[in-house]
Amino acid sequence: MSTMTKFFFDLMTVPSRSAFVQAAALCMRDGATGPEVLLVQTLRLRQWVIPKGWPIQGLTLAQSAEQEAWEEAGVRGHIFPDSIGTFTYTKVKKSGLPVRCCAHVYRLDVTSLSDHYPEAGKRHRQWVPTAQAADRVRDPELGMILRAL
Repeated sequence: MSTMTKFFFDLMTVPSRSAFVQAAALCMRDGATGPEVLLVQTLRLRQWVIPKGWPIQGLTLAQSAEQEAWEEAGVRGHIFPDSIGTFTYTKVKKSGLPVRCCAHVYRLDVTSLSDHYPEAGKRHRQWVPTAQAADRVRDPELGMILRAL
């Protein structure tokens, strides 16, 4: 076997790296025309997403999602303990390194909304009907979760 053939064979047999786990909050409320979802914009690309982030030590994934909802969107409410689905996406870290993430989504029924929260000056947020939310998000798997509501 040539060195070049061995190199390509080795590349084909290297196991793929698993995705990093994240926690995401699907923040919902009853709107005038039906259920609505709260979307927030990402910090750099200004794309519409749901609040999400890294797991927080000492908290469950659901509790981590609840904390992200507060920090990124200023909402409080009832978080459900079971994930309603997952979606994967590529996050580009500040270093420029792309990492694959798998976000576990937890429903949060919003009971209060604050204008004063940690990322208030950094992100825009908007309530939208679920079908419209599904069309706005970039991630197809997240869109599928939203369409299933």
